[in-house]
Amino acid sequence: MAARSHILLVDDDERLRNAAGKVLAAEGYCVVSAASGREALEVLRQKAFALVIGDLCLPDLDGIALLKQARELMPEAEVVMVTGHGSIEKAVEAMQLGAYDFLQKPLDSAALLKTVAKALEKQRLTSENRQLRHQLQQRRGVEALIGDSPPMQAVKELIRQIAPTDVNVLIQGESGTGKELAADALHHLSGRRAQPFVKISCAAIPETLLESELFGHERGSFTGATAARPGKFELADGGTLLLDEIAEMSPQLQAKLLRVLQDGIFQRVGGTKEIQVNVRVLCATHDDIPKAIGEGKFRHDLYYRINTVQITLPPLRERREDIALLARHFLRRFAADMGKDIRAIAPATLDQLLAHPWSGNVRELEHVIQRAVVLCEGETISGLVFAPKVSGASQERATPQSGSCVSIPIGTTVDEATKRLVQATIEQCAGNKLQAARMLGIPPRTMYRHFHKPGE
Repeated sequence: MAARSHILLVDDDERLRNAAGKVLAAEGYCVVSAASGREALEVLRQKAFALVIGDLCLPDLDGIALLKQARELMPEAEVVMVTGHGSIEKAVEAMQLGAYDFLQKPLDSAALLKTVAKALEKQRLTSENRQLRHQLQQRRGVEALIGDSPPMQAVKELIRQIAPTDVNVLIQGESGTGKELAADALHHLSGRRAQPFVKISCAAIPETLLESELFGHERGSFTGATAARPGKFELADGGTLLLDEIAEMSPQLQAKLLRVLQDGIFQRVGGTKEIQVNVRVLCATHDDIPKAIGEGKFRHDLYYRINTVQITLPPLRERREDIALLARHFLRRFAADMGKDIRAIAPATLDQLLAHPWSGNVRELEHVIQRAVVLCEGETISGLVFAPKVSGASQERATPQSGSCVSIPIGTTVDEATKRLVQATIEQCAGNKLQAARMLGIPPRTMYRHFHKPGE
């Protein structure tokens, strides 16, 4: 416990810092000292600590202010305040604001070690409880990958085999197949599960900023760099880093990434100090990397480095036996989120799901079921609205069932053509006129005006 605990000691009294630091270091704690409140805050911005021990009376920053800002920067850290003036009232105020305890000067070594041990034990339990709550909220491991088809069973078995190792993994698959879920499973089944899992999309960040996001930067290294900042590699130290859309990274940045993967060493942007980390790297992409290598867009040596093991997630069209299972999973989730009592999907609607091409894979299916739950007014989903198909610059509104059409002969009046279109849409929506109106993009009253049978 002690060997893994980092403590920040803040006091303007150098003798006290040295004496307390030696006592704590002798017990195996990793101690960093700061002589002022502002120096302490700068340290907290760059490194994680389990415990902060700070003087209530600092020359540049009130101890209460230090406590508040330290809790903002590092909510999981415990704080112990030190007072040399016997100000019980101020110490009590500090505890009301979140400090674990307080100590009085001159510091007694036994009391210091006892308080530190208790504070770190509380920090550990709090962190574990937070992780357990998070795990209860989200399904982890291979169970998050919904599907019993042979392709998915093979993917799950491969994840179980390689998760306990530290090998780099390349996760490939079309957009929407669940690459991030596979990465989640790899991390949470590994020995690094209690350490950080950091994710970054290489396609979502401009190339000029991606290097800083990955490796961090020093103050003044570029316009707007008003303070030093750690990058994703530092934040993931001891844990796992997911580089999503890795094929979007520039060749220049790929060379820097290669060195980190080889040696675990890098420098912040604008810095000269070498930083060493222990990070397991997972990469994901929907692109054809061998093709990108042939076009000179991706380094072949980096490809071999990240591709120690490859996981390929199958598109939904190749595992249609999982569609009903996935649809019911999403139905339960969205019905619970929206407080609706929707219990089933009509057989005809399941047939629609099975017939759809699913170019957007599981993500498209998720959105289709979400829309269906929003529009459903009963206990059973009996109609679907698919997103419009996109082909080049043109779009056309998709009908609930892929391939359905309405034949209207030339010479048909506009009023009659409208009636036929509305009638066909209502039939495809299993009689749900409100859903049909929404799909046609017209108010319900307009639909009834064009098509209304006596007695309805």
